[in-house]
Amino acid sequence: MQNNSSHSDRTRIAVIGSGFGGLAEAVRLQSRGFDVTIFEKRERVGGRSYQLVKDGYTFDMGPSLITAPDIIERVFRAAGTTMHEHLDLTPLDPFYRIYFHDGSHFDYSGDPDKVKAEMAKFDPRDATQYDRFMSDIKPIYDAVITEGLGSTAFTDWKRFLRFVPRALKLGGLTPVYSFASKYFRHEKNRFVFSFHPLFIGGSPFRSPSVYIMIPYLERAGGVWYTRGGMYSLVQALEQLFLRLGGTIRTQAEVTEVVVRNRRAVGVMANGEFFPAEAVVFNGDVVALYKHLIAPEHRRKWNDRALSRLHLSMSCFLLYLGVRRQYPELKHHTLILSERYRDLVEDIFDRKILADDFSMYLHVPTRTDASMAPPGCESMYVLVPVPHLGAAVDWDTEADRMKENVLNHLEHRFGLRDLRRNIEVLEMFTPKDFAAQLNASLGNAFALEPRLTQSAIFRPQNRSEDIERLYLVGAGTHPGAGLPGVLSSARVLDRLGLPQTLVPEWKGTHPRVVGRTLGG
Repeated sequence: MQNNSSHSDRTRIAVIGSGFGGLAEAVRLQSRGFDVTIFEKRERVGGRSYQLVKDGYTFDMGPSLITAPDIIERVFRAAGTTMHEHLDLTPLDPFYRIYFHDGSHFDYSGDPDKVKAEMAKFDPRDATQYDRFMSDIKPIYDAVITEGLGSTAFTDWKRFLRFVPRALKLGGLTPVYSFASKYFRHEKNRFVFSFHPLFIGGSPFRSPSVYIMIPYLERAGGVWYTRGGMYSLVQALEQLFLRLGGTIRTQAEVTEVVVRNRRAVGVMANGEFFPAEAVVFNGDVVALYKHLIAPEHRRKWNDRALSRLHLSMSCFLLYLGVRRQYPELKHHTLILSERYRDLVEDIFDRKILADDFSMYLHVPTRTDASMAPPGCESMYVLVPVPHLGAAVDWDTEADRMKENVLNHLEHRFGLRDLRRNIEVLEMFTPKDFAAQLNASLGNAFALEPRLTQSAIFRPQNRSEDIERLYLVGAGTHPGAGLPGVLSSARVLDRLGLPQTLVPEWKGTHPRVVGRTLGG
C-alpha cells in the first residue's frame, strides 16, 4: 500500500482500477480537494498498461503509442503542472511501417507529400484523392476532438438526437472501410486508411466512420513515444496523484460496490469496508455490473442486458527479448496476411483461430536503446484473435500459436536467426486477459466499437442504475484507446461530478454480497 495522506473530513471517493482512465480521474479529483483512494487488484498500478522487466529487457505489455498529446496535457494541467515536466516525448517518423503479404510496404507518416508518394506506388489515382479525403474527415475530427463531442456525456436521448443529423451529414455512421473505399481504389490504400478501428478492438467493416477521423488526428497531433515506454506515463500519473495527497491500495481487489437506497456508499476490498461518497469504476463494465453489484440493484444492466453486449476481440501477445537487431522493423510495424475482410470476419463473426494471421509489432528499441541491452531488441508481437466466446482451448493452442508466429516472422517475413537469438520469451493469451484483468471473455478492448454500442448506446459514464457510481475507461463513452479513456475522465468533469457530491455516509457497513472480482 502506498499512502501519502491521512484520513480527513474531505469528501471521500473510491476509484476502482488504475488504468489510464482511473489514474486520470483520480488526479483530477484529488487536485480539486477530494480525498481519493485508488484500489488496484495487482501489485502495481497500470491496468492494461503494465510493464514487464526481465533480464535487462523492458516491455510495455499493453498500449504502445501516444496520439493526441493535448488530451494528456489536460490531465497534467488540471493538477497545476505540465506533461513536459514529467515525460520525455519523441515524435515518430514514420508513424507505422505496413508490410503487405507480397513484401511491399507503406511508410505511413504525417507528411502529406510522403503519404501521397507511398499511395502512388499502388495506384497514382488514389494519391490524387488524399487531400480531398483528409478535407472531408476534418469536420468529423473537429466535432469529436476540437468541439469535444468525444468528451461530452450523452445523458439523454434529446441530447443524442440533436447530434444525429450532423453525424448523418458528415457520413459518420458509415462503416470505416466503406467510407475509405469511396476515395481509394487499391486495396492496400484502403487498408491504410481503414485499419485503425482494429487498434481499439473494432472491425473496420462495422465500426462507424466517426473513427475515420483517426488519420487526421494522427496528422494533426503526431504519433509519439515517451522515453522509458508507456509505463513511464503510468508512473508519472501515479507520482502526481501521490504528491497531491492521494492514496493507492495495491493488491486490494474490490469484491463489491456497496449500495444502499440505490446509491453507492463504498467498496469492499480484502474483506474490509471502505466508505465513500462516490465510486469511480475503471475496469470491465460487464464484470462491474454482473459481479460487483447485487442483482436487485440492477434494472438497466441486468444479466440479460449484459449478455447482449458485444465484447471486443482479444489478443495473443509475445514479448521477445532478442540479442540482435532488425532494422527492417520500425518502431510500429504491421505485418499483414493476404486476407483482410475474411480474416476480420474470422475473428469477429465466425470466432475461429485461422491458420493465417496479421500482426502488429512494437519495437521501442528503434527509438529508445534503454529498453534492451546494447545491440539487442525489445519486441512485442500482437496477433488479433477471437475472445473466449470462441471454441479455442488456449491451454493447448498457446504453444502452437507461438510456434506459428515465430515461424512466420523468421521464415516467411525474414527475421533471420530469430529463434536462435531469443533470450526472453513470455506469452499473454485471452485467458490471461480474463484472469489478470477480469476482462469478460478475455476481451482486450472492452466493448466492440460498433454503431449500436456508441455514444448513448454504451454503458454511460454516470451509472444508469446506481447513484454516485461513475465509469471511466474503455467500456464507457467514448471508448478504447488512450485518447478515449482519458476523454472519459473529462466526461465526468462535464457531468458536474465535483459539484454534486456531499458527504452523506452514516452507519455500519452492510452485508457482503457478490463474489471476488474487481480491481
